Order: sequence, then structure tokens, then C-alpha cells
Amino acid sequence: MSKRIAFVHTVGFLVEDFRARMRDAMPDADCFHILNESLLKDLLRGAPQPLVYRRVVDQIVLAAEAEPDLIVVTCSSTSPAVDIARRLVPQPILKIDDPMMAEAARSGRRIGLLCTASSTVEPSTALLRAHASEQGREVTIKTVLRPEAYQALMAGDRARHDAILIEAAADVAAEVDVLVLAQASLGHLRDPLAAQMRCPVLASPPLLMCELARINTR
Repeated sequence: MSKRIAFVHTVGFLVEDFRARMRDAMPDADCFHILNESLLKDLLRGAPQPLVYRRVVDQIVLAAEAEPDLIVVTCSSTSPAVDIARRLVPQPILKIDDPMMAEAARSGRRIGLLCTASSTVEPSTALLRAHASEQGREVTIKTVLRPEAYQALMAGDRARHDAILIEAAADVAAEVDVLVLAQASLGHLRDPLAAQMRCPVLASPPLLMCELARINTR
């Protein structure tokens, strides 16, 4: 029997993105989506993290009240709030980046972390280190932050967004063993970047879908 899965989003276009992914990969799954764009926007404008995290937890609790079997949080920047929510709701909660960070830690010692939102850097770095520690691995992390790419994407200029990140990836290619695309909004760049880089390039959406398929068959 297919599981009921709740998705909690902070970026609008990811709702339809994951609707489509679930239709293709798990058409029989019972899914619903909760969107609150103010959470990421407030983090980026410098709102106090504890106050934003409390609201993230509220969204997760709201999702839990609908009695899903699993809750998926698709925002990398709100990762610390998930750790709080895990103590409050009975359902398992999966961070979108959990499968990717686990794979990154397995894939190499020098890990590049490509970000466009400043609010993503700290939680993504911490999550990557946590997965490396669980595996008993020592890693070095090189963070590459391109906020101008995020600004271009929010302005509707995906071509500029992509060009900025492709250039950034090329600059760091020789210095890393694996490149991590730290946000779901970068996922569409995995294939073009993998074609130009000699190291593995990891994106969270496809790895998340593999994990959901595994969970759904248990």
C-alpha cells in the first residue's frame, strides 16, 4: 500500500516540480503540499532565526495533523527547524538534502557546496558534516555562494541564474572531488554541470525521489 507523504515548501515553483516528480515516479502515492514562502524570504532579509524556525515547526506540525506516513521538508535553509520538529511529531521527517549529503560524504573528501541563498550556507554545511561524521569520514568543504544568481532567478531570469552557476562550478572544479548543488532550485543544472566536470555532481531532487521510492516499498 502506498504511503501518504506531506511536502512542506518555502519556494513556490517547487510545489509543481514535486507534483510532477511524484506523478512520474510514484503515481499511486497520496501526496499533499504545504507552501509558506514567507519563511525563506524572512530568513534572507535577516529576521531572527528562532522566530522563523518556530514558524517552520508550526508548518510541520500542521502537516503532521493530516496524518501522513512521512513528512518531507524541501527547504535547505530551514534544516535546523526540522531537528526541533522531529521531537514534536510522531511521523518521520525527511530533509530534502539528507540523501544527497549522505551520498556526498561517501563520494569524496573535498566537497564543493554551491549555493545561491546565503541562508543555506550554514545549515547545509552543518548537515554535510553531520552525515560525514555518521560515516566516520573526514571532509573539507569549499563553499561557493552566488547570491546574484538567486536574485536573477527571483526576477525570472533563469538563463542568467544558470550562467552564473555554470561559471562558478567551472572555477571550483579542480579543487573538489564532488560538487553538491545545495538547493533544490539548482537541481536542473545537475546534468549540464556533470557533462562539463570530471567529478560527480549531486542534486537533491533526484536523490530524494530514490529515497522516497525505497521508503514507499517498505
